[in-house]
Amino acid sequence: MTRKGIILAGGTGTRLWPLTRAVSKQLLPLYDKPMVYYPLSVLMLAGIREILLISTPHDLTLFRNLFGDGKSMGISISYAEQPKPEGLAQAYHIGAKFIGNSPSCLILGDNFFYGSELGKLLASANSREQGATIFAYQVVDPSSYGVLTFDAQNRISSIEEKPVKPKSNWANCGLYFYDGRAVEFAKALKPSARGELEITDLSRCYMKDHSLHGERFGRGSAWLDTGTAEGLLQAAQFVQTVQTRTGLLIGSPEEVAFRKGWIDAKQLHSLADAIGKNSYAESLRQISAGA
Repeated sequence: MTRKGIILAGGTGTRLWPLTRAVSKQLLPLYDKPMVYYPLSVLMLAGIREILLISTPHDLTLFRNLFGDGKSMGISISYAEQPKPEGLAQAYHIGAKFIGNSPSCLILGDNFFYGSELGKLLASANSREQGATIFAYQVVDPSSYGVLTFDAQNRISSIEEKPVKPKSNWANCGLYFYDGRAVEFAKALKPSARGELEITDLSRCYMKDHSLHGERFGRGSAWLDTGTAEGLLQAAQFVQTVQTRTGLLIGSPEEVAFRKGWIDAKQLHSLADAIGKNSYAESLRQISAGA
């Protein structure tokens, strides 16, 4: 069964106020593209072509103006409202009809992933038909994150939210692959002490039958939270440095669609022309000309 994708791009973005008082943080520029381009590209790299974007009633029109129905990039994008943020697992309540009993992948709209092994890790998670997969990244300050431990079979043996004494340095990233039971599990969840439907509790449903797997990002990979001013700046500088040094794009859904064979060179060139005369559009033109 085809895996479906969800981008959770709601919330109030208070960590970025006043930047986000009038617009979704996922529409802020991360160097030469909107922030939301990066998680969308990750889903597309995983081969996911049916995507639901969840955001606030105020911001949904802006996302629709940006992407439309996605057909120009060989994908299908649907939209759903999150009237009030009530936890990450709420995405599976809002998107229940869209997901049904299909396998799915949830990615947070303010998370940035990069690395030569990214495609391999995504393919591994996507090929797993039963159970769930979450991703881990080694950090210096694990007490600020959800902390993961692993067993000998690379399955997750524990998840602790912001522990005082972390059992490992592996932080849980904002990327989740679930099998077709996710909606069923999510509907059975009860709000936590802070009144939210926790994504950790959804993942723990898979821990109960030992089917929660982990994929670890190694050296040479980057996972950045762009939900703060500092994180947004760091990620933008990272993208600028890599793209300027290599001439290769990061987080370009148009390029991913072309590399996947979902659009041809002529269609890619048309997308570049629609963007206009700037360095990003020129990079897309060069890719299409070199095909």
